[in-house]
Amino acid sequence: MNGKYLQTIVSRFLLVSLNIDAILGEVTIAQRRKKLEVMARGNGLSDAYTATLGRLRAQKGNKSVLGLKVLMWVVYAERPLLVDELSHALAVEIGSADLDPNNVPALRTLLSSCLGLVTVEASSSTVRLVHFTLQEHLLSDPTLFHIPHSTLSEVCLTYLNFGSVWDLSPTVYLAPSTLPLLGYASLHWGKHTKLGMTESVKILGLRLLDRFDEHISAQLLLLSNNKYNRSGPFFLSRTGPVGFTGLHGVSFLGITGLVASVLGMKEWDVNTTDCTGSTALTWAATRGHEEVVKALFELEDINPDRADTIYGRTPLSRAAENGHERVVKMLLERDGVNPDRADTKYGQTPLSWASKNGHEGVVKLLLQREDINPDHVDTFFGQTPLAWAAEGGHREVVGLLLEREGVDPNKVDTGTGRTPLSWAALCGHAGVVKLLLGRNDVRPATLDNTNQTPLLLALSGGHDEVVRILQDNPNSQTASPGS
Repeated sequence: MNGKYLQTIVSRFLLVSLNIDAILGEVTIAQRRKKLEVMARGNGLSDAYTATLGRLRAQKGNKSVLGLKVLMWVVYAERPLLVDELSHALAVEIGSADLDPNNVPALRTLLSSCLGLVTVEASSSTVRLVHFTLQEHLLSDPTLFHIPHSTLSEVCLTYLNFGSVWDLSPTVYLAPSTLPLLGYASLHWGKHTKLGMTESVKILGLRLLDRFDEHISAQLLLLSNNKYNRSGPFFLSRTGPVGFTGLHGVSFLGITGLVASVLGMKEWDVNTTDCTGSTALTWAATRGHEEVVKALFELEDINPDRADTIYGRTPLSRAAENGHERVVKMLLERDGVNPDRADTKYGQTPLSWASKNGHEGVVKLLLQREDINPDHVDTFFGQTPLAWAAEGGHREVVGLLLEREGVDPNKVDTGTGRTPLSWAALCGHAGVVKLLLGRNDVRPATLDNTNQTPLLLALSGGHDEVVRILQDNPNSQTASPGS
């Protein structure tokens, strides 16, 4: 019997148990029969949940408090928690200097306090609600949990400020097994803080951010960014989070409510770069935190066009790459920002990055500027914005670029000799191929550096629809060299 099947059986058993308890809660045979009929029609889960929550709250001692805390964490956590993670979260006492291991509840106690409303998934060892409908039921009662995100934030920040955590080296790659909540707290305290800012949360947050580049949570945060956000600055972890200060951290996380307090903590060089070569503004622009960008712009000595020291990417370049239209607009309105500045690593302009990733709104904003070159050839791949958009199949962006004066639809890249049509054909983007062939000045049979036409490239890729479109074009058969 596999784990998933066993989990299904356990969940059904627990649901039956909840229903039986609700039925037995009726005081007469007639009422119990009526309740049973309702259950049989599948309409009684909500009543069963309500009854069970009533019994949960009526438990003696601290079991009712523990049960509600478990439900709150399971409902409001950013991801399913492992048993050890949840146990440590429940053991945290706000205001304590470190964790008391004797305060960690046993799994049996944790589960029994919830009266069957939560279960442990065998395959992943995560704690989950007994049924997906329970989540909606719990969220429908705004009085059930008091300021949940503030509570979760306080727990995470208290944990991160424990002496045993501060004693850890900021250069380690994994949270030690003795501190199972460290990984979750490091990655998600910012989200809970944004959703539940209070004065006590602010105090705990500032305590962490005061020496953030010496804390293991900064290392874990940047390592996670490497893994899940490939479009941002890359962190070389050998030296640890050197220079990733509290100002960088709050800009990375986008905690607007802490920016002013962090700026007031000490004298900052707001243009200083961290271990990724990035400024605080670069992080805020990369991640689309508009309010943080706005707050940083209020500083007199901010350099809005400061490129990072590794890739030569400006805040505008990063914002354009990630499609943060409002941040791009804010940057374009600032004096001193060069909208056509190419990075030093790839030689790509903000328009190249936006076109490559199909960010139509950003491309529109950039094309409205007369001081950009819409046909810029990057130095690493030798492609124009149109070639990038065609390769990615971004039809709307291709259309915008074709409407702009100065864009050559036949321009071959310097690396492969391919035209935008060649790229679209190779990648099987029929819509882009049609759009390009709609131009009278497009040469549909240009040879690339391997002497292949767009038709041959489509054939080699097995893109039947593109092949048909090109075969229907009378000019696609006669090969001509690129120019």
